[in-house]
Amino acid sequence: MTAANNTPASSSSSQAYGEAWYWDNRYTHDPSTFDWYQKYASLSPLIRLYAPRHHPILVVGCGNSAFSEGMVEDGYDEVVNVDISSVVIEAMQNKYSTCPHLKYMMMDVRDMSAFGRGTFAAVIDKGSVLSIPKCCGHNSRDNAAKMLEEVWRVLKDKGVYILITYGSPVYRLSLLKELNWTTKLHVIGKHQSENSSNWSRELTAPVPLDVNGSFSEAVGMNAVVHYIYVCIKVS
Repeated sequence: MTAANNTPASSSSSQAYGEAWYWDNRYTHDPSTFDWYQKYASLSPLIRLYAPRHHPILVVGCGNSAFSEGMVEDGYDEVVNVDISSVVIEAMQNKYSTCPHLKYMMMDVRDMSAFGRGTFAAVIDKGSVLSIPKCCGHNSRDNAAKMLEEVWRVLKDKGVYILITYGSPVYRLSLLKELNWTTKLHVIGKHQSENSSNWSRELTAPVPLDVNGSFSEAVGMNAVVHYIYVCIKVS
């Protein structure tokens, strides 16, 4: 998965996050299942709210997460997963070879031309787009924009892009504003299952944004949270 971890990475490793060789090497040496940011169980109320069960769903930067398996167990018919690493895609294809509801494809999220326009009802991204600005040098914003343009293209009209990240709205909303979305913001404690984040707002209740789409509700200084941007495609 081309995404940032929950903890700060060294500059050398974060610079390689956009490279297939980095992830091939990582998954070769550590094939154990890992879920970035949140597991499906903690996010399921929000996923159910926005992503229809009986339409194709795309998960970008899937890695070897069990997130998509959780979706299928929750009744989702078709979950397509893409990742830049051929090593992890081969491993996941083998793991789920008997599960017709899960599909795995090696793909760079900046070029998803294998999918037609309006293919998916929802795209789920646990941090992939926000790793690109950290790892692609002077073209970072262009590369992030390419991914978002591809996400927008493969979504159906009124389809939903769900981005889960540690990135504050102060820094992230400007990037998302470059496309024609209606954006909602949700917040979840990083350690939701441990109830230790000092953040008590209901997950399915959006946090207010002002008329410019900016964050208008303060998060407590001691709150340890992940932000969830729900971007609804406007054609």
